[in-house]
Amino acid sequence: MFAGCTSAPSVRTLARLCALVLMVAVGLGSELRVRVRLSDGLVTEEILEADSERDSISLEFKQGDGTLITFVADFKQEVKIFRALILGELERGQNQYQALCFISRLSRNEIIPSESMARLRQKNPHVIRLAEERKGLEQLTMGSAVNLSRAWQLSSHIHNMCSEAHEAIYTRESDVKYWLQKGVDSSIFEVLPQTTEAPSFQACHSTKDLWQPCLCTYGLRLEWYPCLLKYCRSRDGTAKGTTYKCGIRSCSKGYHFTYYVPQKQLCLWDEET
Repeated sequence: MFAGCTSAPSVRTLARLCALVLMVAVGLGSELRVRVRLSDGLVTEEILEADSERDSISLEFKQGDGTLITFVADFKQEVKIFRALILGELERGQNQYQALCFISRLSRNEIIPSESMARLRQKNPHVIRLAEERKGLEQLTMGSAVNLSRAWQLSSHIHNMCSEAHEAIYTRESDVKYWLQKGVDSSIFEVLPQTTEAPSFQACHSTKDLWQPCLCTYGLRLEWYPCLLKYCRSRDGTAKGTTYKCGIRSCSKGYHFTYYVPQKQLCLWDEET
């Protein structure tokens, strides 16, 4: 159960029973470690950090195959960033790891604000968390590449997050159009070979030649994150009472990113579906 601390006397008992509480804590940043069960049944530790000064939230965890997933929500710029550090297959000529970055617009209702995340505290850190709401899978076609050296115009977080990805930083064409209308320099973006209208490019899992271009799909899931604030009404003896933040709702959401790669060697995980 998730709840929040409050000064209202009527909720003191509730605050003592809750497993995760919203505490009135002072500070610009905070870290929360949560044990989460992944889709494959394994248990991992998520690290959630909030930076109230930069108005951002980060979430990081390791998958069962060793892949490190990092998610950043930049509320100031309304940008979200996904990064995957995937262990390479050395025996097949890959590097020690392969980095991917996916960037898109952030909606305000996707995750709780950074100031609320900064106040989250966990009373039972050994409990394995399961999301209250399992959201549907989101399919994203990433039709443009992003120039790392100029990506600071989108978000100051991109350079640190995506420096290992080099030429594997992707975004959607719809997001590019939005950012261009906002005055972002067009030189940041490079349109990739069409991912939906070019029949000459097959899906990578259907391509046998490792050196042929193809359409790669990478999937990930954020198994547990605070997606919504809960509000309670205090009993102050009046008919209306007062409302206060008393907890969070947790969500799980999956993402499938489809994008062009110049050779299947860069998409070996997409061999079987």
